[in-house]
Amino acid sequence: MDSDSTGGLATGSGSNFAFAFNDSKFSDRVLRIEIIRYKETDDEAAPGNDSLWSKDLATVLRVKTLHISSPILAAKSPFFYKLFSKDVRESEQQHVTLQIHASKEAALMDLLNFMYSNTLSTTTPPALLDVLMAADKFEVASCLRYCSRLLLNLPMTCESALLYLDLPSSVSMADGVQPLTNAAKQFLVARYKDITKFRDEVLNFPLAGIEAVLSSDDLQAPSEDAIFDFVLQWARTHYPKLEDRREILGLRLARLIRFPYMTSRKLRKVFTCNDFDADLLTKLVLEALFFKAEAPHQQRSLAAEEASSTLRQYVERAYKYRPIKVVEFELPRQQCIVYLDLKREECEHLFPAGVAYSLPFQLGGQWFFLSAHCNLDQRGLHSFGLFLVILEKRSVNFTVDYEFAARSKPNEEFVSKHKGNCNFTGGKAVGYQNMFGITWAAFMADDSLYFINGVVHLRAGLTIRQ
Repeated sequence: MDSDSTGGLATGSGSNFAFAFNDSKFSDRVLRIEIIRYKETDDEAAPGNDSLWSKDLATVLRVKTLHISSPILAAKSPFFYKLFSKDVRESEQQHVTLQIHASKEAALMDLLNFMYSNTLSTTTPPALLDVLMAADKFEVASCLRYCSRLLLNLPMTCESALLYLDLPSSVSMADGVQPLTNAAKQFLVARYKDITKFRDEVLNFPLAGIEAVLSSDDLQAPSEDAIFDFVLQWARTHYPKLEDRREILGLRLARLIRFPYMTSRKLRKVFTCNDFDADLLTKLVLEALFFKAEAPHQQRSLAAEEASSTLRQYVERAYKYRPIKVVEFELPRQQCIVYLDLKREECEHLFPAGVAYSLPFQLGGQWFFLSAHCNLDQRGLHSFGLFLVILEKRSVNFTVDYEFAARSKPNEEFVSKHKGNCNFTGGKAVGYQNMFGITWAAFMADDSLYFINGVVHLRAGLTIRQ
């Protein structure tokens, strides 16, 4: 029969049998719950779960008895179904016994109430987590999902998010907590997007928290070089033994470092890093170098293939400093060619007075970087500007010939826009406030000559004058 307001017998998952809980008139068995604690000599060696421990490991503090309906419990829980139907002799007995640790008593009582009423009076996150774990242990999937939904609707904190991330490894019914786990990941990714700002806090995260943060495409680190250094620092802090550190880096964290977006200079340095397994590191570095050697359209194709997968090696993050490709020459003169690509959305963020910085690069022992700007001239018109800046603050004095170019439609070849030379001193910048000689609106227009598949391709050639 269907359930009604008077609590008639029903088989639906939403049926309410609260009237029958611990009522002998509606029960066919007695549940004997032994509340236990570990013996003092075994406290530290006791298992981490609260399975049915042997009596020689535990002391019974007290016994609680409840009148139960075996059909109701068996319908909600495979655990109880198996418990009530082990064999004919046992099924004829009126008493069944469970042992539960004292710290889990409240959660078990809440769970039993839920199996009758489909509701919980518990509302705090710690108590709901305890009930969730009890529901998993006794295989009450409906209660596990119910707790997960309640927790999902409560305000998320860093502490609760880190707890939720551990649930898939702690429960057998991981699918039931997946929405909660996903929400915890999203919370941590959004809160700790600027990993530089929260560096010390994130360094204290457990492994699951670090994995959540590092999996994000929106991570705002200065560069992938900085992310590599951060991961290494975290691993050395949490896994001081080299053998343990190599294992955790190899099995869990190496795949979250996007080696193809590290600078070639950094890749050469990490190639000999002792913290990683040598064969694994060789494979990762070679894959990164092969990616860097690909044509830009092939790089975009590789990134697109990974867009819907969990492996994101070829997907670029929201770096504070834009990745570049640098080709260096020593002869006949010291020279380098720097390639900088900016996506349309990155250019949109420059308006009305923004700036995008490239990663630094080296020439003649000096460090430089490129900066792209949205400039406002005296007439009140905005335009796209590109500048070359020397990082050195100390006194330097040398002359550099430079040339700025960009790919342009229709042939999509690089076209020189400006040439010049500069006698650099510490902190000096040179460049062009209106590189393309057009307004910002014309530069950003749908028919712009400079966006090719949504990307502006810039090139800067630098040569040290003898």
